[in-house]
Amino acid sequence: MSKLISVLFIIFRLALGGFMIYGGIQKFQKPIPEPIEVVEKAQKFTSPEKENTLQKILYISGTKQTGYFWQVLGVCELLFGLLLIIQGTGFIGAIFLLPITLHIFLFHLFLETDEIAELIQTGGLFVINIALVLREQEKWKHLVWIKPI
Repeated sequence: MSKLISVLFIIFRLALGGFMIYGGIQKFQKPIPEPIEVVEKAQKFTSPEKENTLQKILYISGTKQTGYFWQVLGVCELLFGLLLIIQGTGFIGAIFLLPITLHIFLFHLFLETDEIAELIQTGGLFVINIALVLREQEKWKHLVWIKPI
């Protein structure tokens, strides 16, 4: 049973790492739109029934318009995904990916509530990330829980 669990966690690491590497690469596939393009695109979704789409457009476009955040997120996804896949650095990759997977899940929870499949997928990735961190609790438990003298 222990061997089966070990194999399952290896699969978890590879799956989460693969998703993060893929997501990081995707951040650099399309050019960043000009501010005028963003405004023109956003104006098409100003009606109340399209407010959810407008929020997504403005949020993603805003991160791209900073000139650094979208790229930093892509580099972090790539780097932390690679750390997760490499056996010796898997734990540190899982720790560093935790806020990123939380952010991705919350984005889908609050801004893409109509996409149930993506919400389940990102929720699953977040749960996998938590499981990977909790599996190694002996490595970090002493940092969180200090025994009184």
